[in-house]
Amino acid sequence: MSEQPYRHETVEREVQQYWSDNRSFEVTENSDRPKFYCLSMFPYPSGQLHMGHVRNYTLGDVIGRFQRLCGRNVLQPIGWDAFGLPAENAAIKRNIPPAEWTYHNIEYMKGQMKALGFAFDWSREFATCDPDYYRWEQWFFTRLFRKGLVYKKAAWVNWDPVDQTVLANEQVIDGRGWRSDAPVERRELSQWFVKITDYAEELLGGLDGLDGWPEKIKTMQRNWIGRSEGVEITFPLPRDAVADQEAITVYTTRPDTLMGVTYLAVAAQHPVARAAAGSNPQLAAFLEKCNQVKVAEADMARLEKEGMSTGLEVIHPLSGERVPVWVANFVLMEYGSGAVMSVPGHDQRDWEFARKYDLPIVQVIAPAAGSDSTCDLADSAFTERGVLVNSGDFDGKTFQAAFDAIADALVEKGLGERQVNYRLRDWGVSRQRYWGCPIPIINCGKCGAVPVPDEDLPVVLPEDVEFEGVQSPIKQMKSWYETRCPVCDGPAERETDTFDTFMESSWYYARFASHNTHDAMLDERAKYWTSVDHYVGGEEHAILHLLYARFFHKVMRDEGLLETDEPFEKLLALGMVLQNGKKMSKSAGDAGDPQHLMDTHGSDAVRMAMMFAAPPDQAFEWSENGVESANRWLRTRLWNSVVDHVAAGATEPLDASRLTDTQRDLRRLTHETLAKCQDDYARRLAFNTVVAAVMSLMNEVSRFEDNSPQGRAVVGEALTAAVMIMSPITPHICHVLWEKLGLGAIEEAQWMPVDEDALQKTVVELIVQVNGKLRARIELPPGTPEEEVVAAAREQENVEKYLVDTTIRKIIHVPDKILNFVVS
Repeated sequence: MSEQPYRHETVEREVQQYWSDNRSFEVTENSDRPKFYCLSMFPYPSGQLHMGHVRNYTLGDVIGRFQRLCGRNVLQPIGWDAFGLPAENAAIKRNIPPAEWTYHNIEYMKGQMKALGFAFDWSREFATCDPDYYRWEQWFFTRLFRKGLVYKKAAWVNWDPVDQTVLANEQVIDGRGWRSDAPVERRELSQWFVKITDYAEELLGGLDGLDGWPEKIKTMQRNWIGRSEGVEITFPLPRDAVADQEAITVYTTRPDTLMGVTYLAVAAQHPVARAAAGSNPQLAAFLEKCNQVKVAEADMARLEKEGMSTGLEVIHPLSGERVPVWVANFVLMEYGSGAVMSVPGHDQRDWEFARKYDLPIVQVIAPAAGSDSTCDLADSAFTERGVLVNSGDFDGKTFQAAFDAIADALVEKGLGERQVNYRLRDWGVSRQRYWGCPIPIINCGKCGAVPVPDEDLPVVLPEDVEFEGVQSPIKQMKSWYETRCPVCDGPAERETDTFDTFMESSWYYARFASHNTHDAMLDERAKYWTSVDHYVGGEEHAILHLLYARFFHKVMRDEGLLETDEPFEKLLALGMVLQNGKKMSKSAGDAGDPQHLMDTHGSDAVRMAMMFAAPPDQAFEWSENGVESANRWLRTRLWNSVVDHVAAGATEPLDASRLTDTQRDLRRLTHETLAKCQDDYARRLAFNTVVAAVMSLMNEVSRFEDNSPQGRAVVGEALTAAVMIMSPITPHICHVLWEKLGLGAIEEAQWMPVDEDALQKTVVELIVQVNGKLRARIELPPGTPEEEVVAAAREQENVEKYLVDTTIRKIIHVPDKILNFVVS
């Protein structure tokens, strides 16, 4: 046992104090080294860290520390995504203001993060609930207002009945609120929207250049943006059929099926439906029923399809025939025009609706010649592309030819135009709860919605509040919301809704670069640091946060605040931490508290166990046993080996020309490990195999019994490599061991170069086979000519006996690896 036993409490406390005293991880832009911005998605201050946090921030820290070893100027900041419903709900439960609960949690979690040894630049820390932060978010919103990129309108929204607030479409998961898990309802409310759709094409096209993003994430964003090419078609209404409504427009990607339209389906909120209901009490009751259905957009496909005729008809734009108009509960008003053309012969949903209500089903598409497909409309709709039938002049045309011909015919008649549409909707950013950034708008009865002037920003959210239920207290605070209009000086009221918290997290990465500027949202430092070189976080943010951040970045670029097109060059999307096959979650009470593991086994052991458990992008089953094993290895293998080696005295310089074969073998393994781990860190991000490789190296060191001067020199090099390689993963113990090896501060070290000469082998092992079966193993110098290899192989008794009385048909030789005799 070492005379200096490893005590993680002492080591970690002293090293963390060293980092703090020396401000080891604070960086500036004035550096000759290339910049590297490494960022892990900042945490919500929920109260304490869980194992998901440990994985997320350890992975980011490993990447940042490795890049620092590679000589880069590394920025790795941290802050707090502090607004949001969990804090508000927890505060209501505890009868304290959300601000008090939030700041308390931040202090506790900050202590845990420092104890885990993350190399954060704490000088840049901020919380999004700080007025100094959200002031610039409000300022930016007023710029979007003036540019016409925000607007307010009444809209049907997703309403969370538990959290009592609106949810964006992206925040509804399988029909339930993403935080409360409550079934979402549909309500009509006046909301503020940001016109993310103005950037839809650029958001889609930009994905092609994100080579450092997982393809899965890019596919999810492509599908959410949902670009489609189609035709907007106008179905005229008969004269005076509906007041102030001359036609119904629809959008379709299948104009080839236009001659098969047998009814139009409109949303319950469509003006035509409402007009028809004015004289039809039964229809009015049906519309009211549709409006009260507690189903979100994501669940519409599973909803039982119900409808009712409006009694109205439209005129088919090409045939001139009358087409009935129905109200259908599966049509959403906020998508497109709130109306769809229904082709039951070639759309399964339309087919099911037509069968239920005995509406005509007409075939206008037949399987193409040579196709194995069949069309039986009695059984189901035929949804494939094919050849047009029963379509007059368009008969016989294939999909694209029919698309073009029908589109041209509609354009010629003034009843249609080609159009590119997107599934993406504008981003609803209004929330009806208290703990969020106030929307910087003043509502004036005379002037309408007026942005708060720059000199009056920030609009500060009152923090000393009391709740009555879940109602936002600022909606009752006349002293806060009553104000004067900045345009006419008349009486006015502040907007009492707050921003969706994704507004804060959509630009925080840029603010870290300009954290202490007080007269601008961002300064020139943001242009130095952005884009983020490597971003780390869960793949569950693929659509929500990552899409919004990409949008914000492009708008900030257009405002001259940034110069790059994308916020994140590389993205590491983490797999989930599981327990009993399920995601560990705080809400379920099984998120895992790392504190007792840190106290018992040390933060380095927790970090090492987490990195060793699985590759970063894979989900894995968490086991606390791995932490105990990691502590044991750090103590007995790494610490004791280095301490004992140093205690034995100084070593003479390593002289590669004097090494024995055994010494050369260990040195070769050292440099093979260096090369492999450098690739694992930089390219593969396979940190589990980094740990495995160092374990293998240390196993060889423990078996190496050569105490000669050069033998000790080779061991010293191996230990130096092992400590350096492990330092991004277990930084505390490696900091101390690096000093014990007499190498100074590892935070200032550079990655050890790989000695290519050391990788050269004096002998290689070749497999000798006869007809593919292993018969011997032989050792020869690398590059031995084939004839010498054959001769050496035939000297092996177990090879030669299988060659006697045979004919050698062929010899297969893979240099330095295999020799195979093919005989008969």
